[in-house]
Amino acid sequence: MVLSGGCCCGAVRYETAERAFHATICHCPTCRKSAGAPSVAWFSVVLSDFALISGTLANYRSSLHVTRGFCAECGTQLTYQHDGFPSDIDITLCSLDDPEGMRPDDHTFVRYRLSWMVPGDNLPEFKRSRAEGAGK
Repeated sequence: MVLSGGCCCGAVRYETAERAFHATICHCPTCRKSAGAPSVAWFSVVLSDFALISGTLANYRSSLHVTRGFCAECGTQLTYQHDGFPSDIDITLCSLDDPEGMRPDDHTFVRYRLSWMVPGDNLPEFKRSRAEGAGK
């Protein structure tokens, strides 16, 4: 089975194998600014499992090691790639055709969470990345 999704206007469509990992809700300031939202839900897949079915991604280097892919027509943010993990790609969970089919596993970068964002989901929370350990 494959996961499929795309941008708001439909110009960019993608498919990926259902072997997703690291589903998270990120609260970092760069994700917030990039999406114009209080947080962004992401999931990761192996880059070789990701395929654009239509359209092309415009890219934006949002920091020294990060490139974000988006639709040049409507601006929908779709992907995130970190130079330190060249074989992985993160995809915005809500760009899936069926975002109800996947749930985040945790919250990352909660040290930056906005004070009025109070989740009640009881998911694990990480101050920064999950690699840097748990705890608020």
